[in-house]
Amino acid sequence: MFLSNFERTIVKRYLLPGRSEAFIALVAGISVVVVMLSVAMLVTVMSVMNGFRGELLDRIVGLNGHAIVQAYGGRLDNWQELLKDIRETEGVTDASPLIEQPLLASFNGRVEGVVMRGNTAEDIAELSDELVVGNLSQLKPNEGKVAIGARLAENIGARVGDTITIINPQGRSTPFGTVPRQIGYEVSALFETGVYEFDKAFVIMPIPDAQTLLLTGDKIGMIELKTEDAENVEEIIAPIEEKLEGRAVISTWKQINSSIFEALEIERVAMFFALSIIVVVAAFNILSSLVMLVRAKTRDIAIMRTMGATRKNMMKIFVTTGFTVGAIGSGAGLALGFLILAFRQPIVSFIQLTTGAQIWNPEVRILTELPARVDPWEVVGIVGLALGLSLLATLYPAYKASKTDPVQVLRYE
Repeated sequence: MFLSNFERTIVKRYLLPGRSEAFIALVAGISVVVVMLSVAMLVTVMSVMNGFRGELLDRIVGLNGHAIVQAYGGRLDNWQELLKDIRETEGVTDASPLIEQPLLASFNGRVEGVVMRGNTAEDIAELSDELVVGNLSQLKPNEGKVAIGARLAENIGARVGDTITIINPQGRSTPFGTVPRQIGYEVSALFETGVYEFDKAFVIMPIPDAQTLLLTGDKIGMIELKTEDAENVEEIIAPIEEKLEGRAVISTWKQINSSIFEALEIERVAMFFALSIIVVVAAFNILSSLVMLVRAKTRDIAIMRTMGATRKNMMKIFVTTGFTVGAIGSGAGLALGFLILAFRQPIVSFIQLTTGAQIWNPEVRILTELPARVDPWEVVGIVGLALGLSLLATLYPAYKASKTDPVQVLRYE
């Protein structure tokens, strides 16, 4: 919308009213603040929701892959040929054998339920990004060394160099019954994935050590695989499922964690619609401020009309005035939203410090820190929503201003 010099002058005058119009200025200022807060809240909340889903997916996939091939009965024999076929499947970027078994860990009289994972040397090396202390290179077959989650280490009081006992309740059968198998392992490293449930339970060791502990021979528990597109994992693994029919089952990350991600998606949509109502309220504030402005400027409008201003001029003036209020609020809200995201963790820490409440409990939230990921297209949509509603809010007052009859107004002045 292009404005003439006359129209721009009037718009500036209405955006900066005089002292006698302080109430109108106050209402317009409130409109700017409400638009700013609504945009900032939408950008912040949606980015945090995106970050939570993205971080959770990255960390879960980082340990479990995009899909898991698991044999019926939990033991996969002759797995080397199957592993080769999976790796040659189009769209599969990596595949690794894996053993995973719930067991018990004991140290200094403390016993905790753990998840023992037998990994290849390559998978163990990938934990280097999550390493807290210690040396992962020491995890070699038959060396009797393991890496454990940092939260598990805190729970049982173990440190690097200590020896913990891993207990396999399904040990060897004797004339006196089944004797649990207990083996001591030296803790060579502590890791922290950022997922609380993993960090408090996982014990990582080489596959040969896991096979010895579980007495499985050369068998493994499952094969984890990664694909080039996590969102389309079902299509990529379809050929593998046909080959494994009757022998094993494939579970994707969507199936394994379906309840978590479905709940996140529902919450994300619900939060967007709930917070969008604030944008609607901001639009009504713009509407009310413009209605007040039109009523206050009725005489001025009549005079401008008698001096040659057209109805189109009046429409453009008041639409631009209201839209500018929305644009200023949207820009300020965008800046405020990015500022909150940049300092989100200190803000959470400050709130927890001042209130004494732990609003981000990793035992409940799964992740140890508040994540955030900004989706540019989503931000564009939020700003577009705010500007669109602001524009709609200007149409009725602008229309009323353009319909002002200068004869009727000036007759009674």
